[in-house]
Amino acid sequence: MKRKITFIALLLGFVLSTNAQKKIKITELPEAAQEFLQKYFSHTSVNIAKKDAEHGEKGYEVKLKDGTEVEFWKDGSYREVDGGDKPIPTAFIPASVKDYVAKNYPNEKITHIDYGHKDLDVDLTNDIDLEFTKEGKILKGKKNKKEK
Repeated sequence: MKRKITFIALLLGFVLSTNAQKKIKITELPEAAQEFLQKYFSHTSVNIAKKDAEHGEKGYEVKLKDGTEVEFWKDGSYREVDGGDKPIPTAFIPASVKDYVAKNYPNEKITHIDYGHKDLDVDLTNDIDLEFTKEGKILKGKKNKKEK
């Protein structure tokens, strides 16, 4: 009986996660998202675009051919840009954040930016994780431990 319940729970989870993300055409992204990609990521192309309803938040997830991942809110404004270990373009990042990084970490580049519900998270090439208010005021910074 336990095996049957476990199997049903796993199957239900799979079905829900499959429905949470639906592949779409680039032209189905909101205009603001399409413009963002054209303006800041014209050096690469879209590998896959998905409509994302994960965790009850509707939006879009785009994976680029260079490995960068970009998430958008449902209105098409960017929510997160993740370059993995490589730097991301910074023209769209608030000036106060860029200025803080340039002043305090002049040899480092931004690899990730994420607008949460309450704050703005920024990761640098030296594994420093910085937290800012949405207005760009520094809250805290800490060294990330590399996952093995």
